[in-house]
Amino acid sequence: MEERVYKTMSRTAGWNIALGIVVMVIGVASGVLLIIGGGRLLSAKSKVLF
Repeated sequence: MEERVYKTMSRTAGWNIALGIVVMVIGVASGVLLIIGGGRLLSAKSKVLF
């Protein structure tokens, strides 16, 4: 019984680490895209006429 619990815990820990890495990569990628988009908006600000 103890071995079964140990295997379940180790699998769960592995999935948690993998999911954490995926979420971190997605967060960094979206942050970079937001910075690029904001920079483009600021650079095009002078071209907008009201």
